[in-house]
Amino acid sequence: MDFLILPDVSVPASITIGNAGQPPLRCIAHASARPWLVGHWADEDVTVLVAGTRRLVVFGRTRLDIDAATRELARARSPHDLDALARTLPGSIHLLASIDGRIRAQGALSGTRQIFHTRFAGVTVAADSPRRLAHLVGAPLDRDVLALRLATPGAPWPLSTRTMWTGIDQLDAGCRLDIDTRGTRSTVRWWQPPAAEVPLPRAADTVRAAIRDAVAVRTAAGRTVSADLSGGLDSTGLCFVAAAGEGTLLTHHWQPVDAANDDTTWAERAAALLPAARHRVGGPADGPGWLDEVTDPGIVDGAHGPLPWSRNLARMEHVARDSAARGATVHLMGVGGDELFSVTPTHLRTLLRTHPLTGLPAVLRCRSLNRWGLLPTLRGLTDNGSFADALLAGARDLRAPAPRPSQVFMGWAPHPRLPTWASASAATSVHRLLIDAAADDPLPLHADRDRHQILEGVLHGGAAIRGMGAVLSRFGIELAAPYLDDRVVEAALSVRTRDRMSRGGFKPVLTTALRGLVPDELLARRDKGDFSAEFHAGVEHNRRRLAELCEDLRLARLGLVDAGALRAALLGPKPDTAALAPFENTLACESWLRSAEACRSQPVP
Repeated sequence: MDFLILPDVSVPASITIGNAGQPPLRCIAHASARPWLVGHWADEDVTVLVAGTRRLVVFGRTRLDIDAATRELARARSPHDLDALARTLPGSIHLLASIDGRIRAQGALSGTRQIFHTRFAGVTVAADSPRRLAHLVGAPLDRDVLALRLATPGAPWPLSTRTMWTGIDQLDAGCRLDIDTRGTRSTVRWWQPPAAEVPLPRAADTVRAAIRDAVAVRTAAGRTVSADLSGGLDSTGLCFVAAAGEGTLLTHHWQPVDAANDDTTWAERAAALLPAARHRVGGPADGPGWLDEVTDPGIVDGAHGPLPWSRNLARMEHVARDSAARGATVHLMGVGGDELFSVTPTHLRTLLRTHPLTGLPAVLRCRSLNRWGLLPTLRGLTDNGSFADALLAGARDLRAPAPRPSQVFMGWAPHPRLPTWASASAATSVHRLLIDAAADDPLPLHADRDRHQILEGVLHGGAAIRGMGAVLSRFGIELAAPYLDDRVVEAALSVRTRDRMSRGGFKPVLTTALRGLVPDELLARRDKGDFSAEFHAGVEHNRRRLAELCEDLRLARLGLVDAGALRAALLGPKPDTAALAPFENTLACESWLRSAEACRSQPVP
């Protein structure tokens, strides 16, 4: 599915004609009969409502009361009047409206569905893909943003909203795009995070209902859905919720390379308690591994930029093909569970400041368990730096060694680090981006550091699902992350701060919400598997190809990476698992640059 959004004015005819050899474009018109939505989509992907001169279009799977929504549309006098409707719909959707020629366009809060916009022929045009707009206006590659994508763990807010193409903008979280009858755009914040004040028992009920609704809209009408069954709490929970729905469940589990990883033990326990589901299990040698090449050369199409999970792309392609062959149209992933329900050191800082009697013992306990140093812990608890200060600190730390796993961090977000093979030119570009962002004194996603981190994690997860979903859609599979749906995000954010953690508990909000849906014996797991062995095996298996890759590195042509340094680091010994993360981002950027679709909109370096 892909679409352009056109204002209710005259636009060049070339936009609505399409390219030779491509499927014919579909069109939904404004009340004026001018083209409004132009693109490709299946009938089951779209709901269209009409009330006089007003139009409402919903792309995606949701539950919509057609009669009630049509009445609300008929009463609407401006794009703002649809806020109430937008706040009620489950699932992950694009909501688009044309009200007497004025447009409202929005995606999901997490960005699993997003809106991008630019100026063309003197008016605003928008789309669900930045690449489509880049091709339309001939936008060049933004080299500085590509350099930023080399950093780990990723680009910080608000730089994470920068697209790979100059002049193509992305909506901020919680905002909608309004376009008036002259083709002029404005971004309007229509959503704010709820207050964190609901006690756990009541909040868990809301989270449970939201998760069930999120899964139900994917399994409705008896659909076959596939799902990851890694053995972790997040994916296991979705499998049990899906198995209780209308559809047929097909699960996928890949046995880990490392025998010490007990994911398979937990996955087998879950599978035994899901007898009605079909279970697919693959060993390390049964299919593609990490860093393997995909079988479809055009799969990395560059629609949204470098893929955060490119290390595992061949395996996900394999799962998509296998699921589609067995009748599935949706694949569920547990992305969002960690982001919404895990506890970070920054949460302890918030807890200590809001509830000292509860927070102090929690801090002391976590410090002992994680062996945090006394002075770093005190610095984190007492630091009052602004969000702009954090961006400046990130600029200073770009070349610093990566923090140790045991190093406590209670700031706004982890400072980005460039890999050792990044060029001086790349470092200059990223440093400038961070300094300029700090100079704008941007607001964080939330005034509280802990909730800012939650929301930033949600946005990173949403962007990853959006990018990978665009790739896998070519196989007829929709990638879905129910935990990242709007209603689930809202419910998770509403939980009272002191209830987000419990002594000896693992993700207490999620485990409480899933109790009664998932057997208690599976909710007892307290750890997560490690997959560094998969990366090492992938490097060893693909050693020759990776070496050849470094011989003609596109990133080196752009002056962003020292190819020799990358080759030495990639094929040399790895001292610890933390050193693996930078390779993933670099290889993702290189794969994206090599994709045919991405290259079409890049200038010759």
